[in-house]
Amino acid sequence: MARSTKKSNGVSLRKVCVIEGNRTPFLRSGTEFNALSSYDLGRYAVAGLLQKTGVEVDQIDQVVFGTVIPDPAIGNIAREVSLGAGIPISTPAYTVSEACITANQAIANAADQIAMGHADIAIAGGTDTCSDVPIRFSKIMRQKFISTQKAKGPKDYYEIFKDVKPKDLIPDAPAIEDYFTGLSMGASCERICHRLGVTRQEQDEFAARSHQLAAKAFDDGIYDDEVMMVAPPPHFKPITRDNGFRGDSTAEKLGKLRPAFDRQYGDVTAGNSSFLTDGAAAVLLMSEDAAKALGYTPKSYIRTYAFAATDPLDEMLLGQTYATPIALDRAGIRFKDLDVLEIHEAFAGQMVATIKLLESDEFGKSLGLPGKIGSVDMDKLNIHGGSLSLGHPFGATGARLVTTASNRLRREDGQFALIAACALSGLGNATILERAS
Repeated sequence: MARSTKKSNGVSLRKVCVIEGNRTPFLRSGTEFNALSSYDLGRYAVAGLLQKTGVEVDQIDQVVFGTVIPDPAIGNIAREVSLGAGIPISTPAYTVSEACITANQAIANAADQIAMGHADIAIAGGTDTCSDVPIRFSKIMRQKFISTQKAKGPKDYYEIFKDVKPKDLIPDAPAIEDYFTGLSMGASCERICHRLGVTRQEQDEFAARSHQLAAKAFDDGIYDDEVMMVAPPPHFKPITRDNGFRGDSTAEKLGKLRPAFDRQYGDVTAGNSSFLTDGAAAVLLMSEDAAKALGYTPKSYIRTYAFAATDPLDEMLLGQTYATPIALDRAGIRFKDLDVLEIHEAFAGQMVATIKLLESDEFGKSLGLPGKIGSVDMDKLNIHGGSLSLGHPFGATGARLVTTASNRLRREDGQFALIAACALSGLGNATILERAS
């Protein structure tokens, strides 16, 4: 057993090490990954991680993987990705889904298994594609197709389908919206921006910053060790970079775009929103003893994490602001102790609102704190771009954040990092990493 760091209900908990992370390029949906499924992308990410780390596949105790847009033909994508990447059939694998914090939850679950001593080595992450979204028939047609299972001949089929109308053939198009409120994520962002006074200029400036920083990071080779090469069919052209960032973005250019959700009064545009993305990401986690025994040098430790839920109508996209102070308290540190900030950029407006709330005495006091959660140093926040520019495959982003934050801690000689993300229906996560010395 590795040395324990704390006790929970009398059980000694082990340190959880982040050894390495790996991801596919994140590509705009409908581009070069158009022919690939979520399974393909997840398999690439995990196989790439195995090759990158050299870990023996029979040493892996658990695989926890997530997806937000499931393929009906795949009941447990974690298991299929695990097998497809060459992990033995004896290794358990299960799938999680929690909207945009799916990989965050997968990593937390795997970390718990290691901390409790139920596993020594685990792989966690997620995968999603918006290029191959399952599209359902209308409910009327679904019911009729189910009825055909009892049909015995042409007459039965005729009786089932004789009253079908043209409108019944229109499929149920998928939408990125909250089931409880019926609002799209973009519409929810508009509500937040209007309530908190986030301006169009602030949104466009933040979005331009993200694109410029992502372009610089790729040019500087920052992501060379995080993004694997994928040569997708049918052309098999090697791809090593994301394709969504625009280095020439400026607030002035973005300011010319029309609102995408509230056409008359809105400020949220395609340019200051994250785009539909295809991609997958995975991280390798180990107990401290396993890492030492196998000769691996951890990049960081998962100090703690917190998940929070809030009002999906008025506080959608703000769950991370509620989770952050909980995680800080559990870690026994303050916001000012953080050296690295990696926060998921669903929308530029959501990011500006997040910063405003973190720095608000009124908001902090509403959470029972003496004042604001902390002041956000922009030199620490998403300095190599974020989801606005790198892309956001729903199930994979959390693993990207953990990988980038772990690498930044070592590169920047920092001690603590915050990973934070919002999710559909008012959910949020905050995870604290500590640099491994």
